Amino acid sequence: MGSIHARTLLQHFGSAEQIFKSSVYSLETIEGIGKIRARSIKSFRDFELAEKEIAFLQRYGIRALSLQDADYPQRLLTAYDAPVLLFYKGNADLNKTKTISIVGTRRNSEYGKLVTEKIIRELTDYDVLIVSGLAFGIDAIAHKTALKHGLTTVAVLAHGLASLYPPEHAQLSKQMMKQGGLLTEYISQVKASKHHFPIRNRIVAAISDCTIVTETAVKGGSMITADLANGYNREVFALPGRTTDFKSAGCNWLIRNNQALLLENTQDLIKLMGWEEKKKPATKDQGELFIVLNEVEQRIMDLLTEREQMHIDVINATTGFPNSLNAGALLELEMKDLICSMPGRIYRVK
Repeated sequence: MGSIHARTLLQHFGSAEQIFKSSVYSLETIEGIGKIRARSIKSFRDFELAEKEIAFLQRYGIRALSLQDADYPQRLLTAYDAPVLLFYKGNADLNKTKTISIVGTRRNSEYGKLVTEKIIRELTDYDVLIVSGLAFGIDAIAHKTALKHGLTTVAVLAHGLASLYPPEHAQLSKQMMKQGGLLTEYISQVKASKHHFPIRNRIVAAISDCTIVTETAVKGGSMITADLANGYNREVFALPGRTTDFKSAGCNWLIRNNQALLLENTQDLIKLMGWEEKKKPATKDQGELFIVLNEVEQRIMDLLTEREQMHIDVINATTGFPNSLNAGALLELEMKDLICSMPGRIYRVK
């Protein structure tokens, strides 16, 4: 049916149950539905697939949020093409008072990484929900930095929750489900597909109070998200870069063409969004001052201390531990602020 027609039907009949109980005539008289769609609805018999989906949700603790649920992201309701149904696994409040989407290139520079980390680090005292898309590059940096500084973070996915793309972010996604969550409009078995990504970007754009583009070329998913955010009357911010830097060309274009506000520092963002009042900083437990490493983490720290920096493939070949354990340990070491990831999947000690 598509989000727009399904929403029209829900608003007219009041519930999904009443849609299926209605006559063909009642359905086809609704604007945009017509005879073909009406007959398709009345001839639907694949309720077994629906039962399987419900069983999957129950098995893995996934919530199905409809437009009519109180926990559905209320900001999305202002988008004309908001998904009728969302699938969510996590514990973050999707209606948090302050929510920011951060997007950017998959092939970030060291500058893109540093400015993204700086913005999120300086938002720590404002109890902000960070939203992104779990992609390589700026997305992953945004999620990791949010986790590191105790902020909740949610990824909007372009596939169902029976799989994960990219698979390299399996450990990161597990951490996020404890301190944020995973959100999608696709049923469980839907795989990631190229055309799904720009479609999911409308959720990234509409679910937040504003979108920040930290580093991007002139073409790409981040530019689509910025355009969508403007269309939904959300604030869009972009960080400027050097005029000769290809990876900042998109940000510079957005600013030059009045499609984004120039963002030079986090305080400008706080002031423009009216978020000046800070939350009380949490008191750090005395036990947190002493960092304890497990065997895999200690092995990686020893390697990085000895060699200064290493590619993940070299780490996997050297530690003697399974790749999955190395991935988990690298993420934990980043969360403990002992190492940092660099472009090209290289890690170094801080």
